[in-house]
Amino acid sequence: MAEETLFAFERDMTTAEVAEYLRTVADRLESGEEFTLESGSESVTLTPPSRIEFEVEVERETSDSGGSGEIELEFELEWDENADSTGDLTIE
Repeated sequence: MAEETLFAFERDMTTAEVAEYLRTVADRLESGEEFTLESGSESVTLTPPSRIEFEVEVERETSDSGGSGEIELEFELEWDENADSTGDLTIE
């Protein structure tokens, strides 16, 4: 199955700005409301179903010289009603 990028956004933000953005998405998911992502002339409106697949991934990218690298935390939501659940997730 081919993938098509419908919307892309990347920029440096404060942790407070990121938290506010994620909080808004979480509120819309919880309420079942559609929401629109916008940046410049790009936008996409999403209406997630009541059950979605949720993936969390943490990666460490080290530099070639062996020094400190980058940590990447990804949250992914997929609209796949036939996906199997593989366990619970907790945040401490």
